[in-house]
This record gives sequence, structure tokens and C-alpha cells, in this order.
Amino acid sequence: MADNLRVVIAAAGSGRRMGSKVSKQYLQLEGHPVLTYSLQVFEDYAAVDEVIIVARERDIEYCQKQIVKKYGYRKVSRVVAGGKERQDSVWVGLGQLNQNTDFVAVHDGARPLLTSRLLDDLLAQARQWGAAIPGVLARDTMKMVDRDGFVSQTLDRSSILAIQTPQIFRFTELWEAYQSARAEGFVSTDDASLFEKYIGRVKVVAGDVNNLKITTPRDLVVAEAILRDLA
Repeated sequence: MADNLRVVIAAAGSGRRMGSKVSKQYLQLEGHPVLTYSLQVFEDYAAVDEVIIVARERDIEYCQKQIVKKYGYRKVSRVVAGGKERQDSVWVGLGQLNQNTDFVAVHDGARPLLTSRLLDDLLAQARQWGAAIPGVLARDTMKMVDRDGFVSQTLDRSSILAIQTPQIFRFTELWEAYQSARAEGFVSTDDASLFEKYIGRVKVVAGDVNNLKITTPRDLVVAEAILRDLA
């Protein structure tokens, strides 16, 4: 398939901050596991022809049976065990993709409210620039503080963005960035940082304020409210 888009879903997170023994991506959200919402978007999106789920080793069987098989996700080719950190897990996922992959989207499994419209915008910009990520402007005044807790600088919030996923990249370039990061021991909290450091510029597109990540119990309540409002 020419100009294909493949997906790595980072779903190896725990429920520690949720105060739950269940991994957050498997918590129930309006009657369905959190992970199923973004999986369904990728399943329905025409440009996507393969999805890799990177899960905790102990969750692999559950994910295969209760998520992939139960919901009939044909595009999920495999569920694999992640690493110690998110970056390690994404590296494992990327390694599962064939080298004929054109573009890859890296997405958080605990970010359920993805839309096809956001995917459209990201993929269009990634095709043009090689890398595209969603960002939303800060709503509050942003300040830097020193070690003693005093304000050292008030930032211009018009240029400060909260970055979301999915992040879409030209696959060969993201793979190269990951190889370089591993060789140098460079670690970051998102994939775009690796691309920025080793490859080049990353295009930011308007994100979606509803595209929240489930991290705390309050996030689950908010996501439920959004889903009810959209229904």
C-alpha cells in the first residue's frame, strides 16, 4: 500500500495515579475499556493498515482476548511486551513494523477521545513536513520558578502549547532518531523531542481540548462527560 500509515499504541502504563490495580487503558469508560476508543478510530481510518499495541507483559493475554479479539480489530497485527520506560516501549513497537512503512503514528493508549479529523490534519502536515504533532494553547498564565519556589520568569502563553498524541512521522526518520537516541542514551517524554534533536523541525497542528489523557480519576469523569455530550 503506497503512502501507508501504521500505528504504535503505547499501552504499557500502569494505574498507579488512578489508585487502581487495573492498568488505566483497561478501565471502563461508558461501558467499554479506555483503549477501545482510539483503537476503533484507527480501525475505521482508511489510511491505517496496521496497528501494534505495546502492553505490559502481564496484560498481553488480556489485551489479545478481551480487547483485540472481543472487539474484532482486524488491523491489530500483534500485541507485544513493552519496556521499562515509554520510550523503550515505543522502540519495541517501531521494531515490529516492516521497513516499507511510510508514516507511523505513535499514540497513548490512555488517550481515548481521538478523532478522525485530527488524524486528517496530522497526516496532511506529516506528508508535507515529515513530522506533525497536535498542540493546544495554554489557558492559564505560565511562570517559571527557581529552586526556592519564587517566580523567575513569566512566559508568553501565546507560544506555550500542551502537546498531545498521536504524533505522526515519516517512519525512516523516526527510526533513525530512535537509533541515535539509544546510542547516546538520550531520553525524553515524547517522540517529537527525539525527532527535533536528531532529524529536524516538527510541525504543530491545532490539537483538540477533548483529546485528554486518562491519568487521574478526575480525567475519567471528564472523559465520560465529554462522551455523553457528544452522543
